Amino acid sequence: MSGIAYIDNRPFEIKDGETILSFIKRNSGEDIVPTLCDAPNLEPYGACRVCSVDVALKADGPMKAQASCHTPVMAGSYIFPSTKRIEKLRKNIIELVLTDHPLDCLTCEVNNNCELQEVAAKVGIRDVRYPAGKNHLDKKKDLSHPYMTSDFSKCINCARCVRACDEVQGQFVLSMAGRGFDSHIIKGMNTTFDESACVSCGACAQACPTSAISDVFESKSIVPQKKVRTVCTYCGVGCNLDVAVSDDTVKSIQAPSDAQVNQGSTLLNGRSPSSFYNHHYRLEEPMIKKDGKFVEVSWDEVYDFIANKFTEIKTKFGPDYIAGISSARCTNEENYLMQKFMRVVIGTNNIDSCARVCHSPTALGMQRTFGTGAATNSVVDLNYTDCMMVIGANPTASHPVTGAKMKQVAMKGKTLIIIDPRKTELTKYAQFHLQLRPGTNAAVLNMMLYYIIQEGLEDKKFIESRTEGYDEFRKEILNLDIAELEKVSSVDRNLVREAAIAYASAGNAMSFHGLGVTEHSQGTFTVMLIADLAMITGNIGRRGVGVNPLRGQNNVQGAADMGCQPYQGAGYFDLKDPEVIQKYELFYKNPFPKHVGYKIPEMYDASLNDKLKAVWIIGEDLVQTDPNTHHVRKALEKLDLLIVQELFMSETAKMAHVILPGASFLEKSGTFTNGERRIQRVNKAVEPVGNTKADGQIIVDLMNRMGYPEPDYDPAVQLVEIAAIVPFFKGVKWDELGINGKQWPVLEDGSDTEILHIDTFKRGKGKFVHNTFKETEEIVANGKDFPYIITTVRELEHYNSGVMTRRTRNSRILKEDVLLINPEDARKNFIGDGEFVTVESARGEIKIKAKVSDEMKPGVMSTTFHFPEIMMNIITSSISDSEAKCPEYKVVACRIRKAVV
Repeated sequence: MSGIAYIDNRPFEIKDGETILSFIKRNSGEDIVPTLCDAPNLEPYGACRVCSVDVALKADGPMKAQASCHTPVMAGSYIFPSTKRIEKLRKNIIELVLTDHPLDCLTCEVNNNCELQEVAAKVGIRDVRYPAGKNHLDKKKDLSHPYMTSDFSKCINCARCVRACDEVQGQFVLSMAGRGFDSHIIKGMNTTFDESACVSCGACAQACPTSAISDVFESKSIVPQKKVRTVCTYCGVGCNLDVAVSDDTVKSIQAPSDAQVNQGSTLLNGRSPSSFYNHHYRLEEPMIKKDGKFVEVSWDEVYDFIANKFTEIKTKFGPDYIAGISSARCTNEENYLMQKFMRVVIGTNNIDSCARVCHSPTALGMQRTFGTGAATNSVVDLNYTDCMMVIGANPTASHPVTGAKMKQVAMKGKTLIIIDPRKTELTKYAQFHLQLRPGTNAAVLNMMLYYIIQEGLEDKKFIESRTEGYDEFRKEILNLDIAELEKVSSVDRNLVREAAIAYASAGNAMSFHGLGVTEHSQGTFTVMLIADLAMITGNIGRRGVGVNPLRGQNNVQGAADMGCQPYQGAGYFDLKDPEVIQKYELFYKNPFPKHVGYKIPEMYDASLNDKLKAVWIIGEDLVQTDPNTHHVRKALEKLDLLIVQELFMSETAKMAHVILPGASFLEKSGTFTNGERRIQRVNKAVEPVGNTKADGQIIVDLMNRMGYPEPDYDPAVQLVEIAAIVPFFKGVKWDELGINGKQWPVLEDGSDTEILHIDTFKRGKGKFVHNTFKETEEIVANGKDFPYIITTVRELEHYNSGVMTRRTRNSRILKEDVLLINPEDARKNFIGDGEFVTVESARGEIKIKAKVSDEMKPGVMSTTFHFPEIMMNIITSSISDSEAKCPEYKVVACRIRKAVV
């Protein structure tokens, strides 16, 4: 609707879709009309009627009171927000609410930060004319949960908590029971928070206008000295956080409703860092191992020790005997400095990071096909899509805010295709679940391409105008042996056909993929096949489509962008190109290493072969998280110098010769780049604990100590240098990133890019290259003796090795790694639920508790590696992606037996 409406006889233009309330807020200010049941991230509801306004069809016509929050504004209408009778109505409503609400404001958790209290004051409540009724709501507090609390005597039945649980998280834990005066909120089937299906997202507590639902941090009770906007340090979604700080201490964390990424939503990991950042197990002093024991030393002593050792090794053996491993948990600026240190100060390309370990097949596969190895679209495009295809990912556990959005879209009827060996939460909402055998993604995607071509569903116009290599590709696809692919994947060809038709027939189709795609021997080829699916159906270059990798850690995208891989420098320039070497030498005014360096697996081999003497690791627990643990330990043990820069004493840190205590994300500034290429500001909230330093400052200090002049760590300064060498950061400036950041490429004028490849691909034309399915060497070599397959996953409550999350209350929710095993396999091996299982592979064996579940097919099991007590990666292999050397965590051939405990 468009046209003019009037507020207190003043004309204003109407925008499409506006309610009376949003119209008033936009034109007359946020505080004109009080509300109780309305919330910025929830759909209009109209329960409390406090937002009522008078509306007339002409200036002097009869007026009617209408709830402004859910009533559309009409052209030509006259709105009067604060007539005498409306003020009287609002006051009457609040008085009635207060007759059934404890008047204990001074001792209430949310005193001075309570919306009911604020609205009562706004409408002029000085006393309550009605006699106090007996508060009929349960006065017993629910303190059963590690995070969530409730006191329903404070509930006003606005249903904001119910709607937040439904509309934001899609969990449907809370509901309204009873009728009339007996209406009340219940959890699950009228149980406690702890016994319910609550996922600890905190959306209900943040939505509640009183203290009826809160959390253990009493987040709403705090009127902080300051609130600092920053970005979450966990997954690649990049949720914005409002950090409440008093006396240089983090008191609570909430999600801002004006954040484009998460719109007032975050999960328990986002809200819980206040538990780990100042935990008593934090590493707070530099340490050197002397006589087998760590000894605290000064920063000067540790810098001198490292600089002397690096110089000694470099002089005696050469720069390539030193390597660095940077971190996707660190900022862009810190990753940039780390690769600069290794290349310009040390003189080697031996720099790698977990960004390459987990998503290098994404970067390489998409670069080969499109020219750019990053997400083509943004998460907001979920609002415009007709079909979602999720491959090798469990977003509600690993990327929960994006996962919740996908769930909401699916519940509204959009097509959802899941390709995963596990029944993830999203499969409940999917029209198609292609439950394949681990390691056969390429087989299933080839089948989908076959049926799209066979059914004539290709976008011929797009293929002809925007791509190359299609004719040969089509020929190869039509020659596939579909019966063989059906057999190896264990997926019914008819189901694949139906899913392929659904994807190709959708007006707009988006694909999302995770580590279940990349962490395979055919990871790069699988990514290329996903890109082929998008191109063959024309799902590139507009709203609601594209290929969208779900990045595992908070700054996987940024670490790769900054050059933390041994074959590409900052900005993805190919280090095998002599002109690129010359470009970097001119830029840094320094010699630049001329050959490709070691990837992490090659570092292990080099150490074992006496070709590597020193490794500096920042923020990575290789011993617990890298595959083939025994191999990793042997390689690290053989080093002359192992430096570990960490927050906690990880399994890798225990093996170090030197420990450098880094600062957490709450204690430093910089930028993270999320999975949709959004560069966002990380703002320092508190001072670093103890004698810790920002990782970037530690790198700078060592650069200076080794004779290379570098200014102190300051993201604004480093971004100037980054913008000069990384083309897609050209227009990035610290002071212009704002609260929602910018999506690269950022042009020189500061404008950013939501959607890639609108008119042309970065490489010119998209390239079709057929990649056939090939069985992983793990199955070929070991499948006969080890007939079961284990695939590794991540659970909601913990994050990779759990170094940070195990220092929070999350460990009360998920206390251990377990083995998901199908009931049929459990019966065959005489294993009961909760009993210990010995799992053996060609590398070794572990003992782990069984959880009998139908989430996995017979013959396939899954587990996590969050807890060091199990050391799951003892059994994983050193096999990696054929192109990018990403480890194959997702296919482990094993055999099982009931453990003797």
